Amino acid sequence: MTTRDPQAPGLARLAALIADETRAACLLALLDGRAWTAGELARHAGVAASTLSEHLGKLVAGGLLAEERQGRHRYVRLADARVAQLVEDLAAQVAQDAVVRPRSLRAASAGSAMARGRTCYDHLAGRLGIAVTDALTERGLLRQDTGFALTDAGVSWFESTGIGLRRSARRPLARACLDWTERRPHLAGVAGAALCRHALDAGWCVRIGSERAVKVTASGERALSELLGIEPALLR
Repeated sequence: MTTRDPQAPGLARLAALIADETRAACLLALLDGRAWTAGELARHAGVAASTLSEHLGKLVAGGLLAEERQGRHRYVRLADARVAQLVEDLAAQVAQDAVVRPRSLRAASAGSAMARGRTCYDHLAGRLGIAVTDALTERGLLRQDTGFALTDAGVSWFESTGIGLRRSARRPLARACLDWTERRPHLAGVAGAALCRHALDAGWCVRIGSERAVKVTASGERALSELLGIEPALLR
């Protein structure tokens, strides 16, 4: 008689949580790293608020979302970076298996902006994320030959640039995250989050639209050119 793996029930519950289009849409939207209200997610997913509330309850109970309340408003966000990594990895796998054609000019423009530059939970992705990752690697600040790892020079670069690295025992300093539009890994982990946070706080990048897309500003082009030698044309 075959003994069932004790992890099977938990894996089945997790798969069932994600295997719903409305809940999947919510998880993907929350990859922008911000907290959303239930109403915002309902409009994004195109469902009634009452329907969305039921879905959010399941995602919170399943540990995929964290919930906060401020007055009458209910906010939800991804529970942690591990959930974000799971969602992004699954999205990357779907992107490899199928080509999704935009249904309108607006959708095509939004898709183009997301491919150019976006946040992937708390780090930079798209062509912007790849350009930064490549530049760090070319300058010996990041190693990719034996997995992603900051070099000693890389740690010093972050410190000298004023980008604080909030080290965590639960999260690696540097981690590869497969970019679903570029099909190559970009920098995630503590270093990726710190760089993204600094880019937004310093005005190197600004969020555009209601999706995760970001745009590099003129000051961002100058900073990334001076600090990493990235050609501005790669960022547009």
